[in-house]
Amino acid sequence: MAVTLIHLIRSDCYMQVARKNIDAAGLSHKVKVIIGPAVDTLATITGDGTFDFAFIDADKENNLNYFNHAKRLVRSNGVIIVDNIFRNGQLVDESNQDSRVEGVRSLLRALKEDADVESTSIATVGEKGYDGYLYALRK
Repeated sequence: MAVTLIHLIRSDCYMQVARKNIDAAGLSHKVKVIIGPAVDTLATITGDGTFDFAFIDADKENNLNYFNHAKRLVRSNGVIIVDNIFRNGQLVDESNQDSRVEGVRSLLRALKEDADVESTSIATVGEKGYDGYLYALRK
């Protein structure tokens, strides 16, 4: 089986939904689902520098940890996306100490000095409000 996608899922409940959608799309033979906290399961994934793309949309408190694993796994010129980084403008409110906001802030602070990637943020506005994502290219 050639795995083309690895999907990390926190719980059995979410896994059942994901598996149903993957099966309905006819992609079961191309998707490996790993159950458990991504902060733990990412460390078990091998293939450093062999992935083309990583999409991070998990607990924001661990964004920097996830991003560092993504950098390890994604090849040179591969792409890393981190979702939900604007959080309706909450990042610029210095009085907001929410752990999710702090998680995004820690990632952005680290990227400021990170020579391994070129990154930018892209804002989106829609029915869920004002948000966006980070787009990073691995050097």
